[in-house]
Amino acid sequence: MHEDDRNRDELNKLLDEVDVPMKMDTRTKHFICKRCGLYATREQVGDIKAKINRREYTKEDRHYDYQQWWTKSKKDKQEA
Repeated sequence: MHEDDRNRDELNKLLDEVDVPMKMDTRTKHFICKRCGLYATREQVGDIKAKINRREYTKEDRHYDYQQWWTKSKKDKQEA
């Protein structure tokens, strides 16, 4: 299993255990999950969600990028 897949699985498992909505500690501005004990800032929770939702760069993505490059004008290609 690829390391990113393992990390994604671990993050998914963590989020399954998180009680939503989480409570906020107003003194420290951290979110607290009473079920699993997660203690994180808004940015850390956002980073966890972004890692889970991030998708891999596929062959179709490369094909699309190449098509976009090919259809550019010669001037635009030289600037890039």
